[in-house]
Amino acid sequence: MSQILPDSVLWNVVIFLIAGGVIAVAGTKLAGYADRLADRTGLGEAFVGALLLGAMTSLPGITTSFVAGWNGHASLAISNAIGGMAAQTVFLAIADICYRKANLEHAAASVPNIINGALLIALLGGILMASNAPEFAISGLGLAVHPVTPALFVAYIMGLKLSQSTFEDPAWRPVKTAQTVEDSPERDPDDTEKIAVLWTKFLAVGALTALCGWAVARTGITLSEKTGLSETVVGALFTAVATSTPELITAIAAVRQGALTLAVSNIIGGNAFDVLFAGAADVAYRDGSIYHAIADQERFLIALTVVMTAVLILGLMRREKSGVGNIGFEGALLIGLYAGGFLIVSFFF
Repeated sequence: MSQILPDSVLWNVVIFLIAGGVIAVAGTKLAGYADRLADRTGLGEAFVGALLLGAMTSLPGITTSFVAGWNGHASLAISNAIGGMAAQTVFLAIADICYRKANLEHAAASVPNIINGALLIALLGGILMASNAPEFAISGLGLAVHPVTPALFVAYIMGLKLSQSTFEDPAWRPVKTAQTVEDSPERDPDDTEKIAVLWTKFLAVGALTALCGWAVARTGITLSEKTGLSETVVGALFTAVATSTPELITAIAAVRQGALTLAVSNIIGGNAFDVLFAGAADVAYRDGSIYHAIADQERFLIALTVVMTAVLILGLMRREKSGVGNIGFEGALLIGLYAGGFLIVSFFF
């Protein structure tokens, strides 16, 4: 498969940039489609953002991790998944900068978003447990899958059901303030496009991003081999950011459209879905459990993402109206944690 793309560093950089650009442009389309589907179906922005938009914008990343795992590049597969989560969490702070009325986490207060954040921490904890437990894998049909992998998928589905149930019948609600923008599904009377056509466009753009994710994975593998950069650095900084650009684009687009809950749930819910990248990579990895093939750098990235998610949840619960740069304490802290964490990964391991 690797022979499909050219072998030179220059051509791989060009293909990497083109694929990343297509992914970014596709993200603007996905945000608009998702917002309309949330209103047309009545499912709400939190659920649509966490499941549909989060899953679609994650397709490039999951494709990258799967392809990397299939080709035996465990560090690249896991660092791409975890690095993407960390980058996307920082993207929320960037989207917050674009919303000047108040801190985004204050205006988009939502119980499902808090639940999705807690779910993400639990899923990441499962991966850490697997990587530090005695090596074990269930073998068959040429695969070697760790028991934690199916558990991740089951836990994710149960978490989505819990999130949706709290949207439909919440046991408690955030206090409404002048800056709060509630998620109230309401169809635009001018939106006369058939819902089947809307679904088709949404899925087609998602498929295009998945194809570009494959190209990012292949070029990332080649660049790591040709330049001497570690797979962790390539995965966490380059492929992760490239495949995560839809989350940044869609978050900013959603904020500008006034779909604040969609913006936050796209990041948090997308991160929860991104944990399944590791599960997909474990299925694809044929040399045993991928969790036992990763290094301390990947474990550090997982711990960093857990801390960043906890900070984000605290911001959602504290609901500071404004703070440093009008983004709240959590936004400033997230940027600092991300920058410091990746300096450590790049220069001290």
